[in-house]
Amino acid sequence: MISGDNVDPPGQDLGSLASELRVVLGRMMRRLRIEHRLPLTQASVLGRLDRSGAQSIGKLADAEHVRPQSMSQTLSELEADGLILRLPDEHDGRRARIELTEAGGAALAADRARRDGWLAAGMSEFSEDEQETLHRAVTLLSQLLER
Repeated sequence: MISGDNVDPPGQDLGSLASELRVVLGRMMRRLRIEHRLPLTQASVLGRLDRSGAQSIGKLADAEHVRPQSMSQTLSELEADGLILRLPDEHDGRRARIELTEAGGAALAADRARRDGWLAAGMSEFSEDEQETLHRAVTLLSQLLER
């Protein structure tokens, strides 16, 4: 069990480890939300558009695990702020293609810099070994998400 600096050795009960990981990640996400300038759903959509390029509403909704109606609301807010553009799909005129604007890219970059800065400042206080452990943990968490 994690409490302060005490960590149980490898092989602890996986159910307990899973619970502790969930709690720690939840706390991390809440702390990172404080650093957000953009609402989390909007930042997530802007980030996806930045990484993957223009996409349809349906594809964005699927990727974000929300209903298309919910995605449409988020996109309306982003569009009103000039952070995205809705363009006609060149293959299907009934569909829209959502694209990040220059202002959207700048807002996303500022939001990322704020969150990354907070994390980097905290991690800079860790030893090299601790930083390497975090690196390995990120790799493992990424693999866990792909399953």
